[in-house]
Amino acid sequence: MAYYLIHLQKGNSVRHYISVILILIFYSGLSAQTDTSKQKNDTLPDRFYLLQKVERNGVTMPEVEIKEVTIVGGGSRSSARKRDFRKYEKLIYNIKKVYPYAIVVRERLNQVNEELKTIESERERKAYLKEVEKDVFAKYEDEIAHLTISQGKILIKLIDRETQNTSYELIKEYRGRISAAFWQGIARLFGTNLKAEYDRFGDDAAIEMILLEIEAGRL
Repeated sequence: MAYYLIHLQKGNSVRHYISVILILIFYSGLSAQTDTSKQKNDTLPDRFYLLQKVERNGVTMPEVEIKEVTIVGGGSRSSARKRDFRKYEKLIYNIKKVYPYAIVVRERLNQVNEELKTIESERERKAYLKEVEKDVFAKYEDEIAHLTISQGKILIKLIDRETQNTSYELIKEYRGRISAAFWQGIARLFGTNLKAEYDRFGDDAAIEMILLEIEAGRL
């Protein structure tokens, strides 16, 4: 944590504070924990539907509940519509910017957890995690530090989507409860919430729709 505290003392912009928090989240998600007996199901798929048997008119058939779908149309060309469309285009841009990082966290988290299962020596495990840390900072620190606040908020949501763990949970699990509480306090001061959960059928429906288009290769 000392590394981040030094950075906090050197800068005072909102964006700088947020970038420091994002780097910590990103590292926590990639470095994994040393006790594999407590590992979480970070890579379990979240997109599945539960079929239920429903009887209608004497016939039993499998049914699945279909959630509300958000549809974006052309509509009128009023200035308000144009502003909404520009906001939507900006959202697409921001999602495309940070989505690859959420994927990296998910894949590397799984990779590191699998690797730790094969390492019995505590000394070797610590050495391995040190190499992971070095690799993470070398590859991603500069990129993550230049994300905007809006992009950072989206990344926090997408990390929860891809790993089924909030950023707060990742920091608590891999850095400790005190560290998680400290950084949550800093985040809240600047309008960010490390406990934010991804809600694909609610507040994040537009993000989910864009992601599905990206994953299908249409965006």
